[in-house]
Amino acid sequence: MVSKTVIGSEEWISLNELNIPFIKARVDSGAKTSSMHAVNIQSFQKDNELWVKFDVFPLQNDGKRKVSCEALVIDKRVVKSSSGDREQRYVVRTSMSLKDQRWDIELTLTNRDSMGYRMLLGREAMRGKIIVDPAVSFLTGEVDQKSVVESYKQFKKPNEGLRIGLLASNQNLYSNRRIIEAAEQRGHEIEFYNIRQCFMKLDATTPQIHYRGGKAIEALDAVIPRIRPSQTFYACALLRLFESMGVFCFNTSESIIQSRDKLFSLQLLLRQGVQIPTTGFASSPLDTNDLIEMVGGSPLIVKLLEGTQGKGVVLAETKKAAESVINAFKSLNANILVQEFIKEANGKDLRCFVIDGKVVASMQRSAPPGEFRANVHLGGTTALIKATPEERKLAIKATKAMGLHVAGVDIIRSASGPLVLEVNSSPGLEGIEAATQKDIAQMMIKSIEKRCNYVSKTK
Repeated sequence: MVSKTVIGSEEWISLNELNIPFIKARVDSGAKTSSMHAVNIQSFQKDNELWVKFDVFPLQNDGKRKVSCEALVIDKRVVKSSSGDREQRYVVRTSMSLKDQRWDIELTLTNRDSMGYRMLLGREAMRGKIIVDPAVSFLTGEVDQKSVVESYKQFKKPNEGLRIGLLASNQNLYSNRRIIEAAEQRGHEIEFYNIRQCFMKLDATTPQIHYRGGKAIEALDAVIPRIRPSQTFYACALLRLFESMGVFCFNTSESIIQSRDKLFSLQLLLRQGVQIPTTGFASSPLDTNDLIEMVGGSPLIVKLLEGTQGKGVVLAETKKAAESVINAFKSLNANILVQEFIKEANGKDLRCFVIDGKVVASMQRSAPPGEFRANVHLGGTTALIKATPEERKLAIKATKAMGLHVAGVDIIRSASGPLVLEVNSSPGLEGIEAATQKDIAQMMIKSIEKRCNYVSKTK
C-alpha cells in the first residue's frame, strides 16, 4: 500500500521550476483543478509549441515582489470560478514540492487578487499522494514570514513610480490592503496614514502635515482618501491642506463633504436632473402627517441624516408606526429624511462602481430574509449583474453631481425606472471584486497615474 502524506487545509508549497520558493496554497478537495494567481498573461510560440509568459505576485497583499515566469501550455480549459462565472484559462504543467516530496501537477492561470490565497490545490494534484485533514493547517511545516520574504529578496522591485498616501483608519481592511497591493504591483511607493495620527501646521509659507512622531509628510504625488463617516470633518480638513499643497486627491474634500450630507446630496442630484425616491424633510412635529402624505403614505422609510451602512434606517409599515418613529426621532432633536418605500424592488438594489466618469463594474445586492435593506454588512448577498445603459448613465451623472472621481452609486429599480438612493465616496472593494472578478483596485491606481500624467512601465 502506498503511504500518503496527511496535509491540512492550507500549506506552504514550492514551485521551483517557476522560481517560486514559497507560496501559500488553499487545499480544496472540492475543486478538480489547481490554480495559481497570474497577471500579464501572454502566449507566444517557441520551437513550434505554444508557451505562455506571466507575472506572479506570490505573497498575498504584497505587490513589491514579482516573479516573471514562462511555461509550456498543455491545454486551454473553460473553468467555472467560485462566483459561478466561466473563464477560459491556460493550463501549464510544473513540479510541486511539498515537504520532502516532489511531483508534477497541472495549474490553470488566473487573476486571484480577490481570493484569500495565491494558489488553490485541487484534488487532481492530490490523487494517490495526499490525505486532507481540513481541521488543521501546515501539517508539513510552518514557515516564518521573515524566511518567506527573504526568499524573494532578489525579486523585490525598486520603487520608480509615484509617491501615494492612503488616508484611512484601518490598514487591515480588505479595500485598503488591495489598494496598497495594486499600487505596489505597478511600481509605486504607497504609505498608509491613519487619519487620527495625522496633525497639521497651518502656515502662510510652509504649511505641513505631520504623522505620528512628528515626521512631516512630504513629496506626495497623490492621496487616496478612505474615510469613515465619523471622521469626515477632520479627514476633510487634512485633505484641504493636501490640496492647497498641490497634492492630487483622488476624491476632493468638497466632493466628500457633499456626498456625506444626505439632504444636500439629494438636492445636488435633483439639480442635475437625477431621479431619486420621493423624499420629505421637515423640522416641526406639527408637519408629521403632511410629511407622510408627501411621500405617498405608509409603508415608508425613515432615515437619520447621520446614519451609515444601513444604520439609522427604519421601515415604518403603517401610518401609526411612521408617526411614532418620526416623532421619536424629532424628540431627540435628530435630523431625519422621510422617503417613499419602493416595494417592487423586493429588497434588492444595484451598486455601480464609477471611476473617472465610467461605470467599471456593477453588482446586485439582496437583503437577507426578514430585512428590507440590501446591505452586505447586515448579512445580505451579492451577485454579478449587468447595469442597463440607463442605469450606467444615471450612475455617472450622480457621481459628477457630487464632483467625485471615484464612487459607489446605489440604484434601486422602481416601476417608474431606476432611482438613485445614495452616492458613496469611499465604496468598499470586497463585495464588488468578488462578484465581478474585476481588479477594481488596479483600475483606481491606473486612474491616479493618468491624473498625475505618469507613464507606467507596468502594463
